[in-house]
Amino acid sequence: MIIVDKALEKLEKEGKPIRVGMVGAGFMAQGIANQIINYTKGMRLSAIANRTLSKAITTYEYAGVADPKLIEKNSQLSDAINAGKYAVTDNAMLLIDSSEIDVILEVTGSIEYGAHIVLNTIKNKKQVVTMSAELDGTIGPILKKYADDAGVVYTVADGDQPGATQNLFSFVTGIGVKPVLCGNIKGLHDPYRNPTTQEGYAKKWGQNPSMVTSFADGSKISFEQAVTANATGMRVGKRGMYGPTVKVGTSVMEADKWYPHEVLLKDGGIVDYVVGAFPSPGVFILGTYDDPKQNHYLNLYKLGEGPFYCFYVPYHLCHFEVPNSIARAVIFKDPTVVALEGPLVEVITVAKTDLKKGQAIDGIGCYMTYGLCENSDIARKEKLLPMGLAVDCILKNDVEKDAVLTFEDVEFPVDRLSDRLWKEQSEYFFK
Repeated sequence: MIIVDKALEKLEKEGKPIRVGMVGAGFMAQGIANQIINYTKGMRLSAIANRTLSKAITTYEYAGVADPKLIEKNSQLSDAINAGKYAVTDNAMLLIDSSEIDVILEVTGSIEYGAHIVLNTIKNKKQVVTMSAELDGTIGPILKKYADDAGVVYTVADGDQPGATQNLFSFVTGIGVKPVLCGNIKGLHDPYRNPTTQEGYAKKWGQNPSMVTSFADGSKISFEQAVTANATGMRVGKRGMYGPTVKVGTSVMEADKWYPHEVLLKDGGIVDYVVGAFPSPGVFILGTYDDPKQNHYLNLYKLGEGPFYCFYVPYHLCHFEVPNSIARAVIFKDPTVVALEGPLVEVITVAKTDLKKGQAIDGIGCYMTYGLCENSDIARKEKLLPMGLAVDCILKNDVEKDAVLTFEDVEFPVDRLSDRLWKEQSEYFFK
C-alpha cells in the first residue's frame, strides 16, 4: 500500500485530510476510531453516528477523544468540523447529507439498517465503505450497480478475509498465475455453536456473543467466501464447500492435496476453506502456470514443482487496514472488494435445531440457524432462503434440524429495504 501511504502523507502536509463519517459504534468501530485518530495520516474521523448515542461517545473516548460535540442538525456538524472538533449524533443522515464528510464507513453490523445507510450514501453521491460481508454477500451486487450509476465507489473494506484475499488475488493474477481456489483458514468449525457456548470467548475479548458465534458456526466464513466468489468470478465446488479438517499446524503449502483437482480446474475455480492449517487465521490461493519456464523459476523459489502453487497471507488485521480502503475509495476511486456482476454464490439458511411453525428466526450467529454457501443458480432454482434475509421471518412450517429453509417456509416482515433490494437484484441479474 505504498501509493496509498504517500497519498495520505500528501493530504496531511496539505492540511486536507479525508473526512470520515462512521456509522456504528461497536467493538470493531472502537478499533477503527483508535487507528484513524491516532495512527493514520491524512485522515480524520470527523463524526460518529450511532442509534445509541452513548456508544458513539464511548467509541471516541476509547481513542482518547474527550467531550465530542453533540449535533442535531447539519449546521452544527459543519461548525464542529470547521473548528477541528469531533461530532456525535444518533442521526446518521446528518453525516450522509453533509458536504463536510467525504466518505461514510458503515460498521453497523445490521443488514437492514446497513442497507439504508449504504443506499442513502450512494444516492447522496458519496463514497461508501462497508465492514459487512453479510450485507455485501446478500445484496452487494445491486448496491454496486446503484453506486456505478451514481458515479461513486461502494466497496467492502480491507482487513477482513475478503479484502486480504482480493489483494492476494490481484498480486497472483498480476504475475501471470491463474487462480483456481481462493481459500480461508479457520481454527474452528461447528455449526451447532450458539451464543451460550461462545459467551466466555466473547466476554474475554469484549465482543458480541452472536458475532463470535457466527465465526464458529460457519455463517461468517460462508458470507466471506460468497463475497470473494462474487468479486473473483468463482463458485463453490459443492453446497457448504469442502472445508477439510487437517491436523493442527499442517502447512497451508500442502493445500493442493485437500481438494478435488478436477473441480479446481473447472469453470474458473472455487472458493473454499480449511480447518486446522497453519497459518491461522490467514488466506491462501492455489493457482496454476502454463509456462514451463516460469514453473522452473517457481520451483527454484521454493513453491514446488506444480501444477498447483500456493500463495498465502499469514494474517488479516481487520480494523488496522480499513483506512487503506477508505483512502483507495476517496483518492483513487478504487474499490477494494466488489462484485464483478451479479451474484455467483449466496449464503443459504439451514436449521441449527428443530424449528417450529410460528417461531421468529433470531438471526445470524444465534440459536436457530447457520449459513452455507451455495451457487446462485441452484439457490434460485430451489428457492432457497438467503441467510441475510432470514432474521425476523416467521416460520410457516416445522423445519427439521439441518434442513435448508426455502421461501415457502417463511413469512417475511413487512416493507424491508433489504428484501426489496434482494428482489431487485434477482430480477436484474437473473432475467
